[in-house]
Amino acid sequence: MTSRSLAGIHPALRDDIADLVTRRPVPGPGLDQVDPFLFLNHHGPQTYPPGNNGLPFGPHPHRGFETVTFILEGNLAHYDSGGHESVIEAGGVQWMTAGSGLIHAEVSPPAFKQAGGGLEILQLWVNLPAALKMTAPRYTGVQADAIPAIPVADGQGTLNLIAGTFAGVTGPIPSLTGVFMSTLRLSAGARIDLPAPQGRSVFLYVVSGHPTVGGADVAAWHLATMAADGDHVALAVPQDAGEDAVLLFGHADPIGEPVVAHGPFVMNTREEIGEAIRDYQAGKFNGTGPLPAVGQ
Repeated sequence: MTSRSLAGIHPALRDDIADLVTRRPVPGPGLDQVDPFLFLNHHGPQTYPPGNNGLPFGPHPHRGFETVTFILEGNLAHYDSGGHESVIEAGGVQWMTAGSGLIHAEVSPPAFKQAGGGLEILQLWVNLPAALKMTAPRYTGVQADAIPAIPVADGQGTLNLIAGTFAGVTGPIPSLTGVFMSTLRLSAGARIDLPAPQGRSVFLYVVSGHPTVGGADVAAWHLATMAADGDHVALAVPQDAGEDAVLLFGHADPIGEPVVAHGPFVMNTREEIGEAIRDYQAGKFNGTGPLPAVGQ
Protein backbone atom coordinates (compact mmCIF):
# COMPACT_ATOMS: atom_id res chain seq x y z
CA MET A 1 0.00 0.00 0.00
CA THR A 2 1.03 3.56 -0.68
CA SER A 3 -0.02 6.41 1.58
CA ARG A 4 -1.67 9.42 -0.01
CA SER A 5 0.12 12.74 0.37
CA LEU A 6 -1.57 15.68 2.01
CA ALA A 7 -2.55 18.16 -0.73
CA GLY A 8 -3.94 20.99 1.38
CA ILE A 9 -5.49 22.08 4.69
CA HIS A 10 -8.59 24.27 4.53
CA PRO A 11 -10.11 26.04 7.56
CA ALA A 12 -13.82 25.99 8.27
CA LEU A 13 -14.77 29.65 8.15
CA ARG A 14 -17.25 31.04 10.67
CA ASP A 15 -20.64 31.90 9.16
CA ASP A 16 -23.31 31.80 11.86
CA ILE A 17 -26.97 31.35 10.96
CA ALA A 18 -29.07 33.38 13.43
CA ASP A 19 -27.97 32.06 16.87
CA LEU A 20 -26.60 28.81 15.39
CA VAL A 21 -22.80 28.62 15.48
CA THR A 22 -21.78 27.55 11.97
CA ARG A 23 -18.43 26.84 10.32
CA ARG A 24 -17.95 25.87 6.66
CA PRO A 25 -14.77 24.39 5.14
CA VAL A 26 -16.22 23.81 1.68
CA PRO A 27 -16.96 25.72 -0.44
CA GLY A 28 -14.34 28.17 0.68
CA PRO A 29 -11.40 30.21 -0.59
CA GLY A 30 -9.47 28.07 -3.06
CA LEU A 31 -11.76 25.07 -2.65
CA ASP A 32 -15.03 24.97 -4.59
CA GLN A 33 -15.70 21.26 -4.00
CA VAL A 34 -14.12 17.86 -3.42
CA ASP A 35 -16.01 16.23 -6.29
CA PRO A 36 -18.63 14.84 -5.63
CA PHE A 37 -18.68 16.40 -2.12
CA LEU A 38 -20.08 19.91 -2.55
CA PHE A 39 -20.69 21.49 0.82
CA LEU A 40 -20.20 20.95 4.55
CA ASN A 41 -21.72 22.93 7.41
CA HIS A 42 -20.51 22.26 10.95
CA HIS A 43 -23.15 23.53 13.41
CA GLY A 44 -22.08 23.88 17.05
CA PRO A 45 -20.92 22.60 19.41
CA GLN A 46 -23.04 24.83 21.58
CA THR A 47 -25.57 24.69 24.39
CA TYR A 48 -29.09 26.00 23.91
CA PRO A 49 -30.93 27.44 26.93
CA PRO A 50 -34.44 26.36 27.92
CA GLY A 51 -37.14 28.05 25.88
CA ASN A 52 -35.03 28.32 22.72
CA ASN A 53 -36.19 28.58 19.12
CA GLY A 54 -34.20 25.54 17.98
CA LEU A 55 -32.74 25.07 14.54
CA PRO A 56 -33.76 27.58 11.84
CA PHE A 57 -34.13 25.15 8.94
CA GLY A 58 -37.85 25.28 8.24
CA PRO A 59 -39.41 23.98 4.99
CA HIS A 60 -37.19 24.56 1.94
CA PRO A 61 -36.69 22.78 -1.40
CA HIS A 62 -33.80 20.78 -2.89
CA ARG A 63 -33.14 19.20 -6.27
CA GLY A 64 -30.21 17.41 -7.91
CA PHE A 65 -28.14 16.11 -4.99
CA GLU A 66 -28.19 14.36 -1.60
CA THR A 67 -27.98 15.73 1.94
CA VAL A 68 -26.31 13.70 4.69
CA THR A 69 -26.83 14.97 8.24
CA PHE A 70 -24.77 13.65 11.17
CA ILE A 71 -26.21 14.29 14.64
CA LEU A 72 -23.19 14.32 16.96
CA GLU A 73 -24.99 15.80 19.98
CA GLY A 74 -28.63 16.62 20.62
CA ASN A 75 -31.38 15.49 18.25
CA LEU A 76 -33.04 16.49 15.02
CA ALA A 77 -36.55 16.20 13.59
CA HIS A 78 -36.95 15.69 9.84
CA TYR A 79 -40.07 15.91 7.74
CA ASP A 80 -40.56 16.28 4.00
CA SER A 81 -43.08 16.49 1.19
CA GLY A 82 -42.53 12.84 0.32
CA GLY A 83 -44.17 11.83 3.61
CA HIS A 84 -40.95 10.92 5.43
CA GLU A 85 -40.63 11.95 9.06
CA SER A 86 -38.38 11.02 11.97
CA VAL A 87 -36.58 12.25 15.05
CA ILE A 88 -32.96 11.13 15.03
CA GLU A 89 -30.96 11.14 18.26
CA ALA A 90 -27.25 11.69 18.92
CA GLY A 91 -25.03 9.35 16.94
CA GLY A 92 -27.60 8.87 14.20
CA VAL A 93 -27.60 9.95 10.56
CA GLN A 94 -30.14 11.21 8.03
CA TRP A 95 -29.51 10.55 4.33
CA MET A 96 -31.91 12.27 1.94
CA THR A 97 -31.83 11.93 -1.83
CA ALA A 98 -33.52 15.09 -3.09
CA GLY A 99 -33.31 13.87 -6.67
CA SER A 100 -36.10 15.34 -8.77
CA GLY A 101 -37.27 17.50 -5.87
CA LEU A 102 -38.30 17.49 -2.22
CA ILE A 103 -39.34 20.11 0.27
CA HIS A 104 -37.97 19.25 3.70
CA ALA A 105 -37.36 20.73 7.13
CA GLU A 106 -34.75 19.89 9.75
CA VAL A 107 -35.78 21.39 13.07
CA SER A 108 -35.45 20.85 16.80
CA PRO A 109 -38.12 18.67 18.45
CA PRO A 110 -40.46 20.43 20.91
CA ALA A 111 -38.78 18.82 23.94
CA PHE A 112 -35.40 20.23 22.93
CA LYS A 113 -36.81 23.72 22.44
CA GLN A 114 -38.45 23.53 25.85
CA ALA A 115 -35.54 22.07 27.85
CA GLY A 116 -32.49 23.14 25.82
CA GLY A 117 -29.23 21.20 25.77
CA GLY A 118 -26.11 20.53 23.77
CA LEU A 119 -26.16 20.47 19.98
CA GLU A 120 -23.60 19.59 17.32
CA ILE A 121 -24.53 18.64 13.75
CA LEU A 122 -22.73 18.21 10.43
CA GLN A 123 -24.50 18.50 7.10
CA LEU A 124 -22.81 17.31 3.93
CA TRP A 125 -24.09 17.77 0.36
CA VAL A 126 -23.19 14.99 -2.08
CA ASN A 127 -23.65 15.67 -5.78
CA LEU A 128 -25.50 13.36 -8.16
CA PRO A 129 -24.44 12.78 -11.78
CA ALA A 130 -26.66 14.10 -14.57
CA ALA A 131 -28.15 10.64 -15.10
CA LEU A 132 -29.43 10.56 -11.49
CA LYS A 133 -30.34 14.18 -10.80
CA MET A 134 -34.01 13.50 -11.53
CA THR A 135 -34.13 10.19 -9.68
CA ALA A 136 -37.05 9.55 -7.34
CA PRO A 137 -36.54 11.19 -3.95
CA ARG A 138 -35.95 9.02 -0.89
CA TYR A 139 -35.00 9.35 2.75
CA THR A 140 -33.36 7.09 5.34
CA GLY A 141 -33.02 7.97 9.01
CA VAL A 142 -30.75 5.71 11.07
CA GLN A 143 -30.31 5.76 14.84
CA ALA A 144 -26.90 5.19 16.44
CA ASP A 145 -27.63 1.59 17.43
CA ALA A 146 -28.13 0.63 13.75
CA ILE A 147 -24.71 1.99 12.70
CA PRO A 148 -21.90 -0.58 13.03
CA ALA A 149 -19.18 0.57 15.43
CA ILE A 150 -16.04 -1.21 14.24
CA PRO A 151 -12.96 -1.31 16.52
CA VAL A 152 -9.84 -0.04 14.74
CA ALA A 153 -6.25 0.99 15.55
CA ASP A 154 -5.69 -1.99 17.89
CA GLY A 155 -8.63 -0.98 20.03
CA GLN A 156 -7.65 2.68 20.24
CA GLY A 157 -10.36 3.83 17.88
CA THR A 158 -13.85 3.22 16.50
CA LEU A 159 -15.10 3.61 12.94
CA ASN A 160 -18.86 4.16 12.68
CA LEU A 161 -19.79 2.79 9.26
CA ILE A 162 -22.66 4.62 7.58
CA ALA A 163 -22.35 3.67 3.90
CA GLY A 164 -20.07 1.28 2.06
CA THR A 165 -18.05 -1.69 3.29
CA PHE A 166 -15.19 -1.83 5.79
CA ALA A 167 -13.52 -4.89 7.38
CA GLY A 168 -16.20 -7.14 5.89
CA VAL A 169 -19.06 -5.07 7.36
CA THR A 170 -21.57 -3.09 5.29
CA GLY A 171 -23.11 0.15 6.47
CA PRO A 172 -26.90 0.50 6.82
CA ILE A 173 -27.41 3.15 4.10
CA PRO A 174 -27.02 2.10 0.45
CA SER A 175 -25.57 4.88 -1.69
CA LEU A 176 -26.81 5.39 -5.24
CA THR A 177 -23.29 6.30 -6.34
CA GLY A 178 -21.16 4.00 -4.20
CA VAL A 179 -20.15 6.61 -1.62
CA PHE A 180 -18.21 5.34 1.38
CA MET A 181 -19.01 7.35 4.50
CA SER A 182 -18.04 7.05 8.14
CA THR A 183 -17.25 8.90 11.33
CA LEU A 184 -14.12 8.01 13.25
CA ARG A 185 -12.97 8.48 16.84
CA LEU A 186 -9.29 7.93 17.69
CA SER A 187 -7.72 8.12 21.13
CA ALA A 188 -4.20 9.24 22.07
CA GLY A 189 -1.53 7.05 20.50
CA ALA A 190 -3.81 5.61 17.82
CA ARG A 191 -2.46 4.93 14.34
CA ILE A 192 -4.45 3.66 11.36
CA ASP A 193 -4.22 3.34 7.60
CA LEU A 194 -7.68 3.84 6.09
CA PRO A 195 -8.35 2.43 2.61
CA ALA A 196 -8.85 5.14 -0.01
CA PRO A 197 -8.91 3.42 -3.42
CA GLN A 198 -7.03 5.10 -6.24
CA GLY A 199 -9.21 7.21 -8.50
CA ARG A 200 -11.59 8.18 -5.69
CA SER A 201 -11.92 11.56 -4.01
CA VAL A 202 -11.25 11.56 -0.27
CA PHE A 203 -13.32 13.70 2.10
CA LEU A 204 -11.62 14.15 5.49
CA TYR A 205 -12.75 16.74 8.03
CA VAL A 206 -11.47 17.09 11.59
CA VAL A 207 -14.45 17.70 13.86
CA SER A 208 -12.41 17.85 17.09
CA GLY A 209 -8.98 16.96 18.38
CA HIS A 210 -5.63 17.36 16.65
CA PRO A 211 -4.61 14.32 14.57
CA THR A 212 -1.90 13.98 11.97
CA VAL A 213 -2.95 13.27 8.40
CA GLY A 214 -0.28 11.93 6.09
CA GLY A 215 2.22 12.94 8.77
CA ALA A 216 1.07 16.56 8.97
CA ASP A 217 -0.76 18.17 11.89
CA VAL A 218 -4.38 19.06 11.13
CA ALA A 219 -6.32 20.97 13.76
CA ALA A 220 -10.02 20.79 14.56
CA TRP A 221 -12.34 22.63 12.16
CA HIS A 222 -10.08 21.97 9.16
CA LEU A 223 -10.61 19.88 6.04
CA ALA A 224 -7.67 17.94 4.61
CA THR A 225 -7.50 17.35 0.87
CA MET A 226 -5.46 14.39 -0.32
CA ALA A 227 -3.38 13.85 -3.44
CA ALA A 228 -4.22 10.99 -5.79
CA ASP A 229 -0.86 9.29 -5.27
CA GLY A 230 -1.79 6.35 -3.06
CA ASP A 231 -4.45 3.93 -1.92
CA HIS A 232 -4.78 4.69 1.78
CA VAL A 233 -4.76 7.60 4.23
CA ALA A 234 -2.42 7.47 7.23
CA LEU A 235 -3.93 8.92 10.43
CA ALA A 236 -2.44 9.16 13.89
CA VAL A 237 -3.08 10.91 17.20
CA PRO A 238 -0.07 12.01 19.27
CA GLN A 239 0.55 10.01 22.43
CA ASP A 240 0.29 13.17 24.54
CA ALA A 241 -2.99 14.34 22.98
CA GLY A 242 -5.33 15.72 25.57
CA GLU A 243 -8.50 14.66 23.76
CA ASP A 244 -9.79 12.17 21.24
CA ALA A 245 -9.81 13.07 17.57
CA VAL A 246 -13.20 12.89 15.84
CA LEU A 247 -13.21 12.90 12.04
CA LEU A 248 -15.62 12.63 9.13
CA PHE A 249 -14.08 10.28 6.56
CA GLY A 250 -15.50 9.33 3.19
CA HIS A 251 -14.51 8.66 -0.39
CA ALA A 252 -16.32 8.45 -3.72
CA ASP A 253 -15.80 8.40 -7.46
CA PRO A 254 -15.57 11.94 -8.85
CA ILE A 255 -18.36 12.87 -11.25
CA GLY A 256 -16.41 15.25 -13.46
CA GLU A 257 -19.44 17.15 -14.76
CA PRO A 258 -20.29 20.86 -14.74
CA VAL A 259 -21.77 22.06 -11.44
CA VAL A 260 -24.26 24.92 -11.52
CA ALA A 261 -25.65 25.72 -8.08
CA HIS A 262 -28.31 28.23 -7.16
CA GLY A 263 -29.36 28.21 -3.52
CA PRO A 264 -30.94 24.82 -2.78
CA PHE A 265 -30.63 23.50 -6.36
CA VAL A 266 -27.55 21.83 -7.88
CA MET A 267 -27.74 20.98 -11.58
CA ASN A 268 -25.48 20.89 -14.65
CA THR A 269 -26.74 23.95 -16.57
CA ARG A 270 -28.37 27.33 -15.97
CA GLU A 271 -31.35 26.15 -17.96
CA GLU A 272 -31.87 23.25 -15.53
CA ILE A 273 -31.70 25.68 -12.60
CA GLY A 274 -34.42 27.76 -14.22
CA GLU A 275 -36.52 24.66 -14.71
CA ALA A 276 -36.05 23.67 -11.05
CA ILE A 277 -37.23 27.09 -9.88
CA ARG A 278 -40.27 26.99 -12.14
CA ASP A 279 -41.16 23.44 -11.09
CA TYR A 280 -40.89 24.36 -7.43
CA GLN A 281 -43.03 27.46 -7.89
CA ALA A 282 -45.59 25.36 -9.80
CA GLY A 283 -45.86 22.85 -6.95
CA LYS A 284 -44.36 19.97 -8.93
CA PHE A 285 -41.93 18.71 -6.32
CA ASN A 286 -42.58 15.22 -4.99
CA GLY A 287 -45.67 15.13 -2.82
CA THR A 288 -45.77 18.90 -2.41
CA GLY A 289 -48.50 19.82 -0.01
CA PRO A 290 -49.04 20.18 3.77
CA LEU A 291 -46.02 18.75 5.58
CA PRO A 292 -46.27 16.47 8.62
CA ALA A 293 -46.19 18.26 11.96
CA VAL A 294 -43.08 16.53 13.35
CA GLY A 295 -40.87 18.95 15.24
CA GLN A 296 -43.34 21.81 15.33
